[in-house]
Amino acid sequence: MGVPFWNLRMKTTANMVKRRLMRRFLLTPLLFLAALPALAAERWETLPSTPAPIATDRSGEAQVNGISIHYAIYGQGSPVIFLHGGLANTDYWGDQVPAVAAHHTVILMDSRGHGRSTRDARPYGYDLMADDVTALMDSLKIAKADIVGWSDGAILGIDLAVRHKERVGKVFAFAANTVTSGVKDGVEKNPTFAAYIERAGREYAAHSATPKDYDSFVDQISKMWADQPNWTDDQLKAINTPVLVVDGDPIADIALIENPEKNFLIIMKDGKIYKDALHS
Repeated sequence: MGVPFWNLRMKTTANMVKRRLMRRFLLTPLLFLAALPALAAERWETLPSTPAPIATDRSGEAQVNGISIHYAIYGQGSPVIFLHGGLANTDYWGDQVPAVAAHHTVILMDSRGHGRSTRDARPYGYDLMADDVTALMDSLKIAKADIVGWSDGAILGIDLAVRHKERVGKVFAFAANTVTSGVKDGVEKNPTFAAYIERAGREYAAHSATPKDYDSFVDQISKMWADQPNWTDDQLKAINTPVLVVDGDPIADIALIENPEKNFLIIMKDGKIYKDALHS
């Protein structure tokens, strides 16, 4: 989550997520595992294991933008920065790194407050998190890079194309919404997503410098999700960076809307173009 296993972007208020997190303490991993076989008739309904971290001697903690950002670097070639989805961490890119690192320098980073990176008291915002990316680029002396993002990471890729276009080559944005209304209602009720939230809490406890603060972390980031992003059509039309926006069906929680002028929608099936929905 090719791209990662499925889109994990969710629409919720802080209170809704808080209630979901409280319920996770009443649902043991055994109950989730017992429920999945009955529900997971399709592969996309099953939550895969988080890939194991890939060893590298080029990793560290960059002290930038008021926080510590964990990063890891692989391969050689033109730089590509991978930005994970909400509540996740760099380990989730384990299946993609080997393929891309064969041709590029791949930079993974844990977003602020996620994984091994820290956060500060400033409210979460996509602009702030995008500034973390450029701050890490400055620290690593990377003038320009392509961006691969999933969910929150995909939104950050678009934010970079809007506000830091001189730092971005191309953007691959999987499951990004550009307004809060672009997220489907009820995604938080999906049992696979509930299992993901539970697992993300355990991963947070294992990696974070503040292992007991998961609920506080989710509460803070949920306030961002309730209000952001909200780009205008004019802001999106002003993007001159090549951006490939990708989504999935049926599990993706981003609602498809009419595309701006000069954009197109291609639906693929079994690796082949199935339908150009806007030009057929």
